[in-house]
Amino acid sequence: MLDLDLLPILIPAFVAGLLVLSTHVVLGRQVLKRGIIFIDLAIAQVAALGAIVSHMDHSIEELPFSHVWMPALFALVGAGFIAWLSKRFADELEAIIGCFYVLSAVAAMLLLSNDPHGAELLKQLMSGQILWVNWSQLVLPAIVSAAILALIVMKPQVLDGAGFYFLFAIVITLSVELIGVYLVFSTLILPALALNKYQGKGLLALAYVVGFVGYIAGLILSATYDLPSGAAIVAALAMSAILMRVFLSMKASKTASSLSN
Repeated sequence: MLDLDLLPILIPAFVAGLLVLSTHVVLGRQVLKRGIIFIDLAIAQVAALGAIVSHMDHSIEELPFSHVWMPALFALVGAGFIAWLSKRFADELEAIIGCFYVLSAVAAMLLLSNDPHGAELLKQLMSGQILWVNWSQLVLPAIVSAAILALIVMKPQVLDGAGFYFLFAIVITLSVELIGVYLVFSTLILPALALNKYQGKGLLALAYVVGFVGYIAGLILSATYDLPSGAAIVAALAMSAILMRVFLSMKASKTASSLSN
């Protein structure tokens, strides 16, 4: 049974999840549309690499907000590189992005190989520490998420051009800081994949439902059974996406059967 004393921890974590979902559901659909599934992993890993470089260089680490602007700088450079690649190697883009991710991950491992706290830092960046998010950490992501959503609403064409990659880099940088690389990837892809074949109304709303259910179920499972929060939420998101896809498939079959009769 859920311990109500954990609510002061769970509520900020859930709000962090909602903030991430607010932008990732929209961007995830664009990722599937472009067929560049690995871009979120690649950019998230590059942002994590920036955080590691900041950690390794104490002169950078001591600068104000280096934990934000250093990963953002790496992510923006990575996004610019992928945007350049998309115009010149479109037919091989997904494979190159996959290689880009692997090279970034290897670079992170090499940089931390002699750091006594390297394994812990790498685990934190990959799996995230969503349960330890506090309200002050949510201020900047909330402002940036609201600004990006407003831009998308006012100028939806921004998602079709190269500007998509730079918006993506900014969003991913903030998300990795809050929830880690694995959960960033799952939040982008699973709600979008759940609705990928759906042609009816309320597509975005249903995608948000998938994410909402996944986050709240994952956090409750994590708190109740003392499970790693990131892994529990990823598993819950996957189950939520599968159930939504099965439900919509059954609904479509039922509708088709009714029409044929």
